[in-house]
Amino acid sequence: MKILANDGLSQTGIKNLEAAGFDVITTTVAQEQLENYINENQIVGLLVRSATQVRKDLIDNCPSLKLIGRGGVGMDNIDVAYAKEKGLHVINTPAASSESVAELVFAHLFGGVRFLYDANRSMPLEGDSKFKQLKKAYAGGSELRGKTLGVIGFGRIGQATAKIALGIGMKVIYYDPFIESAMVKVPFYDGQSVSFSFNSLSKEEVLKSADFITLHVPAQKEYIIGKNEFNIMKNGVGLVNAARGGVIDEVALVDALESGKVSFAGLDVFESEPNPEIKILMHPQISLTPHIGAATGEAQDRIGSELASQIITLLK
Repeated sequence: MKILANDGLSQTGIKNLEAAGFDVITTTVAQEQLENYINENQIVGLLVRSATQVRKDLIDNCPSLKLIGRGGVGMDNIDVAYAKEKGLHVINTPAASSESVAELVFAHLFGGVRFLYDANRSMPLEGDSKFKQLKKAYAGGSELRGKTLGVIGFGRIGQATAKIALGIGMKVIYYDPFIESAMVKVPFYDGQSVSFSFNSLSKEEVLKSADFITLHVPAQKEYIIGKNEFNIMKNGVGLVNAARGGVIDEVALVDALESGKVSFAGLDVFESEPNPEIKILMHPQISLTPHIGAATGEAQDRIGSELASQIITLLK
């Protein structure tokens, strides 16, 4: 049986699938050629990340398909309900990338409070001629310890982000309409752990109280953060989105940055991805990464292993 990992698969995942008798193909097939490729090669399993779209027409026109797998959490690029209605298995790896995304959130936060997003642009150009001026410009940083992190969406990734925040001495509050309460266990290197219990606040309370806000929600039809939400926030708040493009109104974000309401933003995802707006890309107060939340070797190994395990169970 042939599995097409169209957006790539870790060597661990490939090895596990091949050991179980599957033929794994890692050729990246263009979206418009995907239907023909699947049919010509009698592909039974299609594995994707966020790049490949698996819509109704592809599902209808590829009768050999028995399984669609998403390497990661969000499945907004797959017509999940329709695929299941047609009898296909649809799988993902919701737990595999949580820690990697959470660490990227803090890369943006640590960089934000110390102006690294701007310093790394200015130092190569002016570090030799304006060292003292730059030193003065970036001298007003702050610490994360003792500050309040507001988490919008408290699923696996939101809770993984909370663990890091608690570990460095931050206060954590959250809003999630589906998770009224949660127990978060923070593990340490020596086997010890500390548990914290949380109850969801209202969205307004989180926006009002947080020094920094991070979003961990699926794709939405409407903005989670728009002009009204920015108005509620503290002056000088820091904002990170490593969830999905389109959950923040980027026009309102730029206005909030220009007014000083938001001191900096960290974006791993974009409203017009994969072609982010130039105004976002060029803004001196935005820390930028190209949708790499789950792109660590460790996370990809976990994703590959988890996908392989599910495929072997379902198709063997």
